[in-house]
Parts: sequence; C-alpha cells; structure tokens
Amino acid sequence: MPLQPLILSLQVAGAATAIAVVVGLILALWLAKKDFPGKSAVETVLSLPLILPPTVLGYYLLLVLGRSGPLYPLGIRLVFTWGAAVVASTVVSLPLMVQSSRAAIASVDPMLEKAAASLGAPGWRVLLDVTLPLSRRGILAGAVLAFARSLGEFGATLMVAGNIPGRTQTLPLAIYDLVQTNNLAAANSAVLLMTVVAFALLLLVRRLEQRSNAKRDAHA
Repeated sequence: MPLQPLILSLQVAGAATAIAVVVGLILALWLAKKDFPGKSAVETVLSLPLILPPTVLGYYLLLVLGRSGPLYPLGIRLVFTWGAAVVASTVVSLPLMVQSSRAAIASVDPMLEKAAASLGAPGWRVLLDVTLPLSRRGILAGAVLAFARSLGEFGATLMVAGNIPGRTQTLPLAIYDLVQTNNLAAANSAVLLMTVVAFALLLLVRRLEQRSNAKRDAHA
C-alpha cells in the first residue's frame, strides 16, 4: 500500500477538520441560539454538501477557486494544489460538524445558562463554563465525523485538486488508481485500512452518543 497518499490524506483531513471545527462551532452556536428571517434557507444551504453529487460540489468549488472565480484576481491560486484538497474536504465535512454540534448545544438546559448569567457571569463566560462543557460530547462527535468524512473525500477533491501523485493524491484517489492499474493486492490493503478506520471512528461516535444520552437521562 502506498504510504505517501496515506500521509497526505491524514494531513488534509487534519487541516480540514480543524477548519470545520472552528467554523462549524460558530455556525452551530448561531443557529442554536438565534432566530432570524431566512434561518431555514441558511440551514438548507449548509446541508447541501450532504446530498449534492461530489462532482457538482466540485464544479461549484471550481467556479469559486478557478481562473474565473473571485479569488483568482486576488492572487489566490488553489486549484490543483494541496490547499484545494483541504477546501474540498472542509466543505463536505462542515455540515456534519454543524449538525452534531448544534443538536448538542440546543440540548443544554437553558435554565443552567440563565442561572450562570444571573450570578453575574458575562455571556462569554456562560459559553465557556456551561454551554460548551455540557455539549462537549456532541461537539467531539461532530469533529470525529468531520475527520472521517474528510479522510474519505474523493469526488470534489478530484475536481479541484486533481490526482497528482505526491502532491494531491490522497488515499481514496490512490485506491482508484490502483484498481485502474489492476494492482489489486495494494488496493485491497488500502481499502481494508480505510474500512477499519471508518469503523473505528463511527464506533467512537456511537459511544459518545450513548454516554451523552445516559448523562441526559440521569439528569432527567
């Protein structure tokens, strides 16, 4: 099994997850705590990467990142680079982070937050001492799901980053090449690795959800 694509996949997934966690947590807090006109439309747009075909999503990213996009005149050249793979993975994993975190934040008892505020704690303190700690398992589950989705991203990455060995060829892209060249032994090893990692990450998410539900039932 090729080692370089695995290393690149971990790097891309790590960077994409870090971005998704920061941006996703901000969006989750906004959606969970605020009501505003067009909220349903915002939620729908954020969920689109979950159902759009990867090639369609990749095409939209090309429109933004390519020569005719708004970033090109600013000197930002990301297409067919490692950065494009990170952008693609971030976009496809962000909805998972937002949805999981938002559900966890919304489940926090507002009376606890109000009690902390009534004792004189500023809003940022309530957030750090009450809201985020009580929703930490859901947030962590979202981060794990985002990492797993980033690690397995294929279609959008192929569209905007290409399949360049040593530069943008992640493990899913390498598996595609191995199958195309009939190198089935290496393909089997890579597929098995991806399957084991995905299973382990989903099992971790499941256990986090079970602990969160058990804790919620104990307080009920």
